Amino acid sequence: MNNYLEILRPGINTTFQDLGRNNFYHIGLPFSGAMDKRNFKICNKLLDNNYSSAVIEFAYQGPSLRYIGEKNFFAVTGDANFVIKKNNSQIIEGKCYKIIEIENNDIIDISSTNKTVYGYISFVNGFILKSFLGSHSTTTRAQVGPNDGQKFRKDQKIFLKETKNIQKKKINFLNSKIEYIRIIKGTNFNYFSDEAISLFLSMDFTVSKLSDRMGMRLEGPKIKNLKKTNIKSEGLVKGVIQVPADGNPIIMLSDHGTIGGYPKLGVVISADYDKLVQLPSNSKIKFKLIELEEAENLFKIYELETQNILNNI
Repeated sequence: MNNYLEILRPGINTTFQDLGRNNFYHIGLPFSGAMDKRNFKICNKLLDNNYSSAVIEFAYQGPSLRYIGEKNFFAVTGDANFVIKKNNSQIIEGKCYKIIEIENNDIIDISSTNKTVYGYISFVNGFILKSFLGSHSTTTRAQVGPNDGQKFRKDQKIFLKETKNIQKKKINFLNSKIEYIRIIKGTNFNYFSDEAISLFLSMDFTVSKLSDRMGMRLEGPKIKNLKKTNIKSEGLVKGVIQVPADGNPIIMLSDHGTIGGYPKLGVVISADYDKLVQLPSNSKIKFKLIELEEAENLFKIYELETQNILNNI
């Protein structure tokens, strides 16, 4: 029997994502991949899948999925509200970070995330997908990856790999908050006056509604640069903070353009990236400047903490 999902409601910005597409900046393709790498890896580990297997990523509102097939198991990670509507009309409240059994004609309805943005869902052994340049990540702006490079659409069918019985398990995981987002100096840090830097580091910014997988726009005090001009376009990296002429910073996220011509004030450290992308619109952000050596040490700690979580599942 072919196991598959029928998409009853696609949700907001629902795509397939894995660890991303490496080393293709030179042809204009960003890494893409799961926005919150820790929750992505936990989802796979709960299901005994390869930690790099593609999962379904959703933002704010998740999909509603009708399951067709033999008994299977799935897991949701992040901080999401969802229910399982059983074929016998029983409605079961879903719990994140837990293996859940599903049967033919059951419906998984992920209604929303809780004061966060991204969540993840997958099934035992994952999905039947075609890779592109070694990855199963969807990059919608470039229209590459699974699902013809598109977001999920109503009435689509998503086919699953053959399932197996696994041990039911759950973990207690808290998506922690942080007081501030730590950054290191950007390549154009000296384009900004001491007053502009002080303003940037001392004031709160608000996450704009005009944010997506490509970038996070910030609203708040205007940050002016000394040059008062744009610069020649040059390479960008995930987490870099550009400041355009209007003085409103933009943080480049996983689907960012690979070149840009705005001065780069700083770069969000990798250890804080998961927490950054989970800040919904209207959230407040404050930044703290640290040195590169400290950023490297914090990333090592983040990696060790993540591995410790996975080892205990």
